Amino acid sequence: MTDRFRHFLAIDWSGAKGERHRSIALAMSNLEGGPPVLIERKKGWSRADVLALLREDLPTDTLVGMDLGISLPFADCRAFFPGWKDSPADAKSLWALIDEICTEDEHLSVSSMVTHPELREYFHHGEHMGKHYRCDGATHRNGRLRVAEHGQRAMGCRPHSNLKLVGSGQVGKASLTGMRVLNALAGRIPVWPVDDDPGYGSLIVEMYTAIPALETGRSAANTKLRSFGELNEVLTHPAIASPPVKGQGPISDHQSDALMTAAWLRRAVSREELWNPAGLTAEIARTEGWTFGTC
Repeated sequence: MTDRFRHFLAIDWSGAKGERHRSIALAMSNLEGGPPVLIERKKGWSRADVLALLREDLPTDTLVGMDLGISLPFADCRAFFPGWKDSPADAKSLWALIDEICTEDEHLSVSSMVTHPELREYFHHGEHMGKHYRCDGATHRNGRLRVAEHGQRAMGCRPHSNLKLVGSGQVGKASLTGMRVLNALAGRIPVWPVDDDPGYGSLIVEMYTAIPALETGRSAANTKLRSFGELNEVLTHPAIASPPVKGQGPISDHQSDALMTAAWLRRAVSREELWNPAGLTAEIARTEGWTFGTC
């Protein structure tokens, strides 16, 4: 994988309501070296903007790390939506289902998922915890978890269920909106490991920005970087080995997450163990996917 990619794009995502979001941040690093660089929009990024960039303006040899979940729990209950007759059989079918249900939702949002008369019962949203939010034998205080997320817990991370759409730390809405984007990209950019890596072109992987932070010695409770000083401590750590970025004072944690991840991907891409984690089977790849960096 060392020469497979020349560009490394990190996307800190958002599932929030509305069109444009300060919480969406993009950063790029290059194989040639140098510090990672923010890709900025004067009015802020929309999800549609990011989709357009991935479709039309992405260099052909880019590894894209998206900070969201590319699927929902499946292995614990042998289904995404256990007991529902139309529960999809794999991740790609799940993406298509979400996009179909939410086709009238503006700005690639997913409001229709939480108002769906049957599917709403599988999520925790607002004050409503669906009656199927947990399944027998797979309960966890943060909801159902994928196999990769159990692996993250073993690493010291604190993942939340992608079925959780409320509260601090939740990534459910970001994940569902991201799945709409992945469906729209079908056939254009493969998504590892749901798709096999063809060995050429660009590739999308799921990221969890706590993983690069933990590799630099930060604790799970201290993974957010809110100043240029903190960011540059992480960037110049041997685990990332990037030149520092210019700047002083505060920085948004969305921007710092993107910058850190873009630089980390440049180093991590050559680590064979990250492409061959022990818990990743063909069945898990097809249904739940995986988070790059989870061993």
